Amino acid sequence: MMEPKAAKINKLSFSLDPANGAPVYRQIIQQIEYAVLSKRIRPGDRLPTIRSLAVELKINPNTIAKAYGELEIRGILSTQVGSGTYVSDKGPLLEKEASAAEGLNRKIQELLGRFVEDMKALGVDGEELVAIVKNYGKGTRTPSPLGSRTLHRRLNLKRRNKTDGPDTAK
Repeated sequence: MMEPKAAKINKLSFSLDPANGAPVYRQIIQQIEYAVLSKRIRPGDRLPTIRSLAVELKINPNTIAKAYGELEIRGILSTQVGSGTYVSDKGPLLEKEASAAEGLNRKIQELLGRFVEDMKALGVDGEELVAIVKNYGKGTRTPSPLGSRTLHRRLNLKRRNKTDGPDTAK
């Protein structure tokens, strides 16, 4: 299994996950859009060169070029030959969006939706999810805000499900 790749360049921190399901160039686009919306990078900020980012992330430079190219078509980035690639004045907004706040809200809803679906896939119900979010970052020493009893029960169910499956060894 491939490990997720990560790189921190200037104010940007890229984290690529091959198990994500989204193409790598799309992950780069999303992360640059999030960085612009969250104001970690601002208009006029210079982005890493295609080559340096490709080396840092250990991916093909054409992947970075594709991501930068799409962001340039959208007007989010501008490339100045011989000088580099910069964040433009235009933010990552959909054509129908009237403000940056709407664009930010769309991204938040998108991320939240993925998070909730991932938690459901792990068997976390709504009440447990609220507890996880409330306790996030509080520095508790317990392995989970769900409590050890819930975790043990869930792990035992997963173990039983693995052993209850069809016997394929012959």
